[in-house]
Parts: sequence; structure tokens; C-alpha cells
Amino acid sequence: MCGIVGYVGEKQAAPILLDGLSKLEYRGYDSAGIAVFDGEKINMTKAKGRLKVLEELTHNGATMPGALGIGHTRWATHGEPSDVNAHPHLNRAETIAVVHNGIIENYLKLKKKLTGKGYEFISDTDTEVIAHLLDYYYDGNPLRAITKVMHRMEGSYALGIIFRDHPDELYAVRKDSPLIVGSTDGGCIIASDVPAVLKYTRDVYFIENEEIVRMKSDSMEFFNVDEEPIEKEATHIEWDVDAAEKGGYEHFMLKEMYEQPKAIEDTFSPRIKGNDIVIEELGMSDEEIRAVRKIMIVACGSAYHAGVTGKYVLEGMARIPVEVDLASEFRYRDPILDEGTLVIVISQSGETADSLAALRESRARGAKVLGIVNVVGSSIAREADNVMYTWAGPEIAVATTKAYSCQLIALYLLALKFSKIRGKITETELERYIEDLKRIPDQVELLLNNKNKIQKFANRYVAAKDVFFIGRGIDYAISLEGSLKLKEISYIHSEAYAAGELKHGTISLIEEGTLVTAVLTQEELYKKMISNIVEVRTRGAFVLAVTNEGNDEINRAADYVVYIPETNRFFTNSLAIIPLQLFGYYIAVGRGCDVDKPRNLAKSVTVE
Repeated sequence: MCGIVGYVGEKQAAPILLDGLSKLEYRGYDSAGIAVFDGEKINMTKAKGRLKVLEELTHNGATMPGALGIGHTRWATHGEPSDVNAHPHLNRAETIAVVHNGIIENYLKLKKKLTGKGYEFISDTDTEVIAHLLDYYYDGNPLRAITKVMHRMEGSYALGIIFRDHPDELYAVRKDSPLIVGSTDGGCIIASDVPAVLKYTRDVYFIENEEIVRMKSDSMEFFNVDEEPIEKEATHIEWDVDAAEKGGYEHFMLKEMYEQPKAIEDTFSPRIKGNDIVIEELGMSDEEIRAVRKIMIVACGSAYHAGVTGKYVLEGMARIPVEVDLASEFRYRDPILDEGTLVIVISQSGETADSLAALRESRARGAKVLGIVNVVGSSIAREADNVMYTWAGPEIAVATTKAYSCQLIALYLLALKFSKIRGKITETELERYIEDLKRIPDQVELLLNNKNKIQKFANRYVAAKDVFFIGRGIDYAISLEGSLKLKEISYIHSEAYAAGELKHGTISLIEEGTLVTAVLTQEELYKKMISNIVEVRTRGAFVLAVTNEGNDEINRAADYVVYIPETNRFFTNSLAIIPLQLFGYYIAVGRGCDVDKPRNLAKSVTVE
């Protein structure tokens, strides 16, 4: 979840490090620091809080001269947020500096060993162990020391390392945490994610597990854990630097909501050929698709909610049994992966640690894995048997909007493909589905342009303490995501329930003035949902309803109604989520919350 940058070259390192860290703020952090070699010693500045504190302390890097350095934004895992626990960390002689993203699982054992050798620790972090372990093994050869440390450490790590004795070299190391490197004009740069380097290069190398990079101002060498040289190919990044900037919007989240129509179209357009669905990257023949007996969708957070929608769509349309698992629980329930099971792993970043672990578990058990990811070249994209990119473009805000919407589209496409091949829909039905799919971008734009109505309503509820979201069937899936959007950016307690479960305990929480958001887009369930709405209103709840155009009966049951355009019943979540995203956003803005960087959260959760 941390952000890492590093630079070696002909320019001053500190301003580049600070600029790179600013492009990684979306990952979530509670402190930041940089270390720069000035020609004689490694100087370090660290500070708890936002990056601007570090920028002020260093006068935007001017007080830390030098052309070799590393930087870090920390999200606390071991030890509280503090100046001492912030990265970088040094060895006792202050001749080696390291920044780290990930978790060293056996750090206590290593710390005990090093303490017995006379090493003293000043922080509570697992990362300080790395600095002292490098010192312990260092004999003048950085590469040898690094490989020895890699053999001793267990867990996940992406490292940036500098050695005082090698003032023209920057080292990068990776195991299970994302890391990229690239060449710039007169130097080399490392980072946790693409936005940090786009200003300097578009050609990057995605570092694989247990690979090491040694960089100088004019060269870059790659090694495996046995110190053997390896060859790598660069990946060219197509999207614009501007895509990672706000572009005049108040927040990245609002900008990304408004990018949804284009992102949705970018995801489905290349896969619609005439009146057919063509997903070349699926890598499955028609016979293999017909042989699928069960699908298991594995994901975390919003991607999990997309998977819940996917279950309803795939089962309802293609008639294939679907299980949806939280990735953090998947391995520990000893899942049954029979022959004919297809595992779909969904992740925006492609680096989500629990999802990546589930992918590896699935492949180890012989299952075929399809990754649905947004980030090209990410770990899940590389390790899955096949990958389906969502083409949402860079998503900077911690709370996902457009990436989630594109995940829904990818699942719709899969459902249509499987339904057609397995003979569950006719050619005529497929054509109608495709026409409905093509209308979604314009319908989303229409809903976004009616934001004032949602904003006005949200202003009434900025002081809410509890909000409940209810729905049935596929509407329950969208209620889960609507609730998450509200709680993660506004800090209001919010829960989603299958509406039929209200009477089994939850209705006791409804009192005068409680806001209940009811989603009802499935016509066959209107009457049951209206009954649930009446149940909560009679107990004092104020009800916001999100429903289809033409559902006039709801006006007598709900207090406030938002209508979505007509579409196929399987696609309604792509429209119903828009007013829920806007509602969460405007509540958070009204409460003065840090919308793009909510407290305690991070964009790419790269630790379990």
C-alpha cells in the first residue's frame, strides 16, 4: 500500500522524488520521507502526515542536494504513524538506506538474530530489519548482500536501496509487491506505479518476482536471485500524463465518475464485432466454454461487489453455477476446484495481495484462471492463464468508480459470450443485448448530468449517523457497492442488506429519521420491495428509492425517487450505481472529508 520512488542520474534527486511521491498519494499513506546521497553521506528527512509537510521541511527538495536518492509514502502496518517509523530506514553506520512496500512475515525472528549480533533498533517497523540485515551481509558487493537478504526474508516486498559506497548505483528488488523501473533523460527511476514516472518516461519495465535491478545514470541491469543476468523487454505506456491529473475537477473521484461513459465504451467496443461478442484474450475454445461446469469469482472490496453482480448475470443468462468468494477467505476454506471450474479473479490494480494469493492457489490446484484487471502488466495480469483488461485508464481516487463500472461491463461480455456458445440465448436475443449494452454510455452520461438533484438531496443528510441500503436479487449486489462508497469516503456508518432479511433482526435499528436507500430495478420484485419500504417507513425511516423509469407506484411508498433509464434487467446495476456514487461523493464533500484519500484506506492493497 506504500509508495516507492527512486532516482539516480545527472539531475537533483530530491525534487524528482517529491514529484513522484505526489503522484502516488492516491495509494494512501500516513507519513513520508526521502534519503539523498550528497557526495559524502546519506541525508534523510521524514515526517508524519501529508507530503506537503515533507515538501516544506526540505523546501521542495532544495535543502537536500544530490543525484541519488529514494523516497517513500508509508501506510502503517508495523508501528504507529510517526517520524521514527516513517521510511527510509538506515543501517547503524548510516551507509545503507532502504524503502519498502510489503510485509516481512519473519521479521521478529530476524530481529532477534540481529539483536543478538549487537544491532539496535529505533523503530517498530519490520523494514528496519532489512537495513540491518543488508549491513550484516554487506562485504562491499551490494548485489551479493541483497541476494543473501532475499534468501532470508519471508513475505512480500518491493525495495529501493542505496549504498554510500556505491554513489552512482540505485538498486530495486521485488517479491509480491508492484515495482517498475524506467530510463529517463540522463538517469533511471523506480516507482510503485506508472503515474509516478509518466512525466519522465513512457517505456517501463515491470519487475517480476525475485528480480533485482542495478541502475546507473546511463545503464540498467537485471538479475535473478542467484545473481545471474536476465533480459527484459520494456512496455510502452499509451495513456496521457493528463489522465493522471484532475483536469479542472475538484477531485479525482468526480473526474473519474465523469470518465465512466468513455471507459465503459472503451471496454466493450473492441469486443463487439458486428452482432457478435469476440473476446480473443479469453483463450478458450467453444468446446472449453461448453465444458465449464462451475465459475468461481474471487475478489476484494468493490471488485467483489462486481463479482456478486456477475453471479446473478452469469447464472441468469448463461445458466452456469457461480460462487463468489472474498479473496481473503478463499484459500482458508479449502475450496473445491473440480475439473471444469473456471476461476475469475477481479482486481483494479492487478496487485491486490489476497486476490493474487487466491490466483496462485487456484493455479496450483489445476484450475484455469482468468484475470479481469485494469493495470496492464500487473501481477495478476501476468500470472493468470488469460487476462481481460477493462481499459478504464488510470484511476487515482482511492474509492473506485470507473474501474468498478468497467468490471461490470467485462462480466456482461463474458455472460453474453458464454450464453451464446452454450445455446442459452438466440442470435436475435444477443443482438438486443448488444444494443442495450451500446446505450449504457449515453445513459450513464444522462444520469451524471442530473447530478444537481442528488447533490441537493445529499446536502440534507451530511449529518447522518447511520444509513441502510436494501435491495433484492441483483439490486442487493448494487446496494453493497452503494453502501461501501458512502462509508469509505464520508465515514458514515452504512450497511447493505438483502431486503428480505430486514425482519430477521436489522429492522430493530430503524428509528425516526434513519435514511434507507432502496434499490428496485427488477420489475418482478417491485411489490416485495415496496412492502419492505413500507415496513421501514412505518418505523420512521426516510426512504430514497432508485428505480426504473415508469415505476410510478414507488412515488406513494418512497419519500424521494431517482429514476434510471430503461435497459435490460441484467444491466441495471451499471445505471443504478451512478446516483449512489454521486450521493456518497456529495455527502463526503459536504462533511469536508478528504474524498480522494480517505483515512486508513489505500488504493492498491498489497498486504494481506
